Amino acid sequence: MIEHVNPDALHRSEYYDQATILQGPLLVIGGQNGVTAAGELLEGAEAQAVQAMRNVLAVLDDVGTDRDHVGRLGIRIVENVDVQRVSAAALQVWGGHRTALVVSVVSALARPGALVEIDALATLPNS
Repeated sequence: MIEHVNPDALHRSEYYDQATILQGPLLVIGGQNGVTAAGELLEGAEAQAVQAMRNVLAVLDDVGTDRDHVGRLGIRIVENVDVQRVSAAALQVWGGHRTALVVSVVSALARPGALVEIDALATLPNS
């Protein structure tokens, strides 16, 4: 279960929550890059963002949960990449599901050539 927290003292965004409270078993999804099932790193930051988000969704599906049970998304984008365009590409795949969101600009990622990495925290329903 996820409780969405948006205190009156803070700005209320139409896109994300200020905080979430997660209850139940937690699923920790490690950083996903724009890598296909065949191991190919896609070209371009926007394509990588879309694939990375699809990878997060695949993990959720594999364990029997979905976006509605995600309490936090973390998106890391390599510097000198258009943060707004990459975030928009990833969030278009994500859809209108509210959650706590952290977007960071970093100097590099561990995988050579990776421009985007997305991780998540989710609850497992009916556990």
